[in-house]
Parts: sequence; structure tokens; C-alpha cells
Amino acid sequence: MSVEIDPILVAVLQKRLKAITREMGLTLLRTARSPILNEARDFVTGLYDAKGRMLEQTEYIPVLAFALQPVCAHIAQKFAGDIHPGDVFLHNDVFSGGNQNNDVAAFKPVFHEGKLVAWAACKGHQADIGGAVAGGYNPEAREVWQEALRIPAIKVVEAGKLRRDVWDLIFANIRLPIVEEDIRAQIGGCTVGERAVAALFARYGTKTIETHVAHLFDATERKVRHEIGQIPNGTYRGRSTAFYDGIHDGSRMEINLEVRVADDEICFDFTGSSPQTQGFVNAPYAATASAVILTFLMLIDPDIPHNDGLTRPIRIINPQGSFLNAAYPAATTFGNSLTGPTSDA
Repeated sequence: MSVEIDPILVAVLQKRLKAITREMGLTLLRTARSPILNEARDFVTGLYDAKGRMLEQTEYIPVLAFALQPVCAHIAQKFAGDIHPGDVFLHNDVFSGGNQNNDVAAFKPVFHEGKLVAWAACKGHQADIGGAVAGGYNPEAREVWQEALRIPAIKVVEAGKLRRDVWDLIFANIRLPIVEEDIRAQIGGCTVGERAVAALFARYGTKTIETHVAHLFDATERKVRHEIGQIPNGTYRGRSTAFYDGIHDGSRMEINLEVRVADDEICFDFTGSSPQTQGFVNAPYAATASAVILTFLMLIDPDIPHNDGLTRPIRIINPQGSFLNAAYPAATTFGNSLTGPTSDA
């Protein structure tokens, strides 16, 4: 049985989803202890569907525009069949979708009538993440293990019960107790999102929500395609130079970008950029993609919702092995700062 689309409900759902991500952010601002989070607001909050597709985000710092969705999709796939109400996952690994080692994400699944329907997530920059030096920025690093404790997707709360051994293992490798408290604050933000999304599903039902969200994705895609369509078709080329590879004085790295516009689609191609370095001045794929998307967002209608439809007309080509998409096990901490602005949105 098909569900008739109510355009008013589509608009209400979009505004409510946005409001939930902001409520999650307000929770984090008022419960986190580190000024990195509660003053600098170096975090992002988001909601995603069961497959990890973006429902809505609020980027409290622009460089995190693409920092949650790839990891959410990764977790949904990796733990398929082993995701339960009350679970909490942590992640920071730059080689499985993360953007920077210090940016740790918490994910909480949302269930309705026993079915996984969505995810709530918060990612924030932590004051320490282990590794060779306090704070996580190690200019002498030549590999990821000299920078940070790697946290691949890992379940720290299972069905509402803290996995104390896993939790203690992580925080035994982090210098500052404040980080543990800030991660708890992020989990609290996820809980706020979980409750609010569950209430939406309880009110409208799974079929109605999913049908109207699909319509919202399509409507967003049309708006983005319209914005791209205002750009004359063609190929636009640009080059820029990043100075100092982290090891050799006077070294330079070239950023080569070709932007191709074809009617209502756009492609950002970094082919030809300099190879990755031995130093920590590299970027993982997610950091470069986030910088591209946040820049694109600055050039289009600011009222366009931030959901899966936003990225459908966008293609990013960023060959692995360049300093803009460094291959494992490269050092990458500074790449997140190198590729994008970090000022508050």
C-alpha cells in the first residue's frame, strides 16, 4: 500500500530533524567539559537512516561537514545483524572513514518496533588521543601509531550495558580524564537524538517517515541540481601550493583540482596532486572530501537541507596515495587543518 505524500509533513519532518541535531548540539555544549567543545564548538551532530544515509546535520565547525556519514555507513555494514537497542559505538580511525585521529565519534542506533530505523551521532575534537605526544599533534610522526590510539568501529555499550573492559582499555591509553567525560557528553547528545527520533517514528509510523524522507531526499537533490545548473558547463582548473611536508625545509606540495560541470552534475578531481609525504602533513580521504563539500555549501542556497540528496549530484575523485588521500599507515594529523577552514560556522 503506497503512502500519499503530504508536502506539509515533508517540510515539518525536515525542520524537526534539523531541530533535533541542534538540540543534540546544545546538550553537548552544556555538558562537555573541554573548552574545545563547549567554547570552540569543534564538533558536529547528525542523524542518519538505518543504512547510514544523512537525514540531517548541524556542523558546529565547517571542516566536519563530511566527517560522520561515511563512518555511519561503515558501522551499519560492519555490525549488520549485531546492532541492538542501547548499543553505543565509538570510532576515530582515519583509514575507515575518519577525518582526524583526535575527532572521536559516538554513534547510537535508533529502533522502532524492534527494527533499526536510524542513527544519532556526535563527533568532537578531543583534548588528547594517546600516541607519542600529548594533544595528538606530533610533527615527528612518520606513521599513524606515533600519532594516536586508533579506534576502529568498536562497541563500548552493548544493549544498554557498558563494556567496562573495552572502555577501560581505550581510556587507559589517553592521558587526560577530561576526554572520558567529554565522550560521555557526546553519548548523552546521541541519547537526546535517539529519543527525539524514536518519538517521530512513534507518532507517524515507519512507512510514513521513510516515504516522506525519500521524497525529501529527492527534493533536496533537485534543488542542488538546480544550483549546479546555474554554473556554465565546462572544465575549471585550479592549482595551489602547500608549503612544508613536515620533514624537509623548503618543500612544497601541489594541489591540482579540476572541476567539471555537466548540466546538473559536478565533479571535483584531484588527480595529479603531489604524492603523500613521510611527515604528518597528509590528509585522509574524509578530510579532503569534507573541505570540498563545505566549500560547495558556501556557494549554493544556504537553506538547502543537509541530507543524502545534497551529495547525489557531487562526485569526488581523489586517488589514493596523494597527500590529499594518504594510504595506510601514513601520518595524517595535520591534514585536517591543511585542507579546510576551522572557524565556527
